[in-house]
Amino acid sequence: MTSFLIYTVLGLLMLNALMYFQQPHMIFYPMSRLEQTPADWGLEYKDVNFNTEDGVQLHGWYIPQPQSEQVLLFFHGNAGNISHRRASIEIFHRLGVNVLIFDYRGYGQSEGKQSEQGLYKDGTAAWSFLTKEKGFAPDQIIIFGRSLGAAAAARLAAGVQARGLILESTLSSARDFAQHVFKVLSRLVVIRYDFNTAEYVTHVKAPVLVLHSPDDEIMPFMLGKKVFDAAHPPKQFVQMRGDHNNGFYQSQPEYEQELGRWIESL
Repeated sequence: MTSFLIYTVLGLLMLNALMYFQQPHMIFYPMSRLEQTPADWGLEYKDVNFNTEDGVQLHGWYIPQPQSEQVLLFFHGNAGNISHRRASIEIFHRLGVNVLIFDYRGYGQSEGKQSEQGLYKDGTAAWSFLTKEKGFAPDQIIIFGRSLGAAAAARLAAGVQARGLILESTLSSARDFAQHVFKVLSRLVVIRYDFNTAEYVTHVKAPVLVLHSPDDEIMPFMLGKKVFDAAHPPKQFVQMRGDHNNGFYQSQPEYEQELGRWIESL
């Protein structure tokens, strides 16, 4: 019995060590090469670079909409880079807002290595770029986050007074996600990430819009509902159609119409 307990403990320690170092590869899927630019889509844009508080230089695109006084700060998901967000950028451009989309550290042309705390620093740096370099007032900035980017968007919105916050296909927390997807494993290993969107959103004072699809095969629908339930009014929930990566496209035209009505209501 003693030997069994010793081997069990050693096995759990080895499993935790393995999973601790494996978890970053399960969370972040960056790509360095930019496949296209907004110019390839017929949109005017400017390459922008700005630095984080810990000295990491980030790269992004600013897509202007001259007739608008609002700007959307775009936090993309955990895979690829900004060049893979054409459809979403075009939607927000049609909705008549300026857009700043940027790559997190270690993604695209941004420097650095991926980490949760680094991701939050990146969001703060993007906000500072809009307020200090571009001259936008906080109440002119709409924060948008999709999938993992929604956690960073909510974290930023919790500490600033934005015009509004949009969270799409989000997780409520890393632990909630792990318990739904890895029911047994999540009880045996240490979860090294937090990404507690449901907690962050409780501190958001701006209007909140949450969008999620029951057909989402990656982020369970109930996690998006948990985030919505945690948010303070005014808030709105929109039920999408389709899978995790293409739900916003498969939910057209209602998706774009709902976004447009919500932005107009601000």
